[in-house]
Amino acid sequence: MNKDFVTSMRPAIILTILFALLLGIVYPLVMTCIGQALFPSQANGSLVRDSQGHVVGSSVVGQAFVSDRYFQTRPSAAGKGYDGLASSGSNLGPTSKALVARVRADIDKQRDAGITGPVPIDLVTASASGLDPHLSPASALVQVKRVARARGLPEAQIRDLVNQNVDHPLLGFLGEDRVNLLALNRQLDQLANRRTGGTR
Repeated sequence: MNKDFVTSMRPAIILTILFALLLGIVYPLVMTCIGQALFPSQANGSLVRDSQGHVVGSSVVGQAFVSDRYFQTRPSAAGKGYDGLASSGSNLGPTSKALVARVRADIDKQRDAGITGPVPIDLVTASASGLDPHLSPASALVQVKRVARARGLPEAQIRDLVNQNVDHPLLGFLGEDRVNLLALNRQLDQLANRRTGGTR
């Protein structure tokens, strides 16, 4: 009977080892090679580099911009804000007093920054991941006046820069219009560099 048990278990043991090797080693290696060959930038994190080759961010992971000279990001609940190791939403429900207080404080902050009229919702709410690199065009456009004033540039020029950076829905209907803030703020710096003739 012991011999029958070992004989009956042999296929299960062999298949377990085979699938562990296949799915735990071979498949991930093949997918990694395919990703590196077909999509090298995306497979390596969609990193954005400056003119010296230094990594300044990722086009798919948001980062905090707090200076008045830059278009500012939406609130983040990831860790202490835009922490890639703690990606998450706030888990606060719509009836949460803590959420209401935080949103009110964010609205007051936007008012202090000079925004009048309705405040776009993504300037006062965190995304589900806490790492969203995009804002709606409306959220970028309401910041034009502050950025133009801080940089001493014409509002029309800054508004045109925002409009040039609007990404439209994939295939015309998947997603919404959005602005990648890292790309926009980098172009803002380049615009300032061209104006002063220097490098930053």
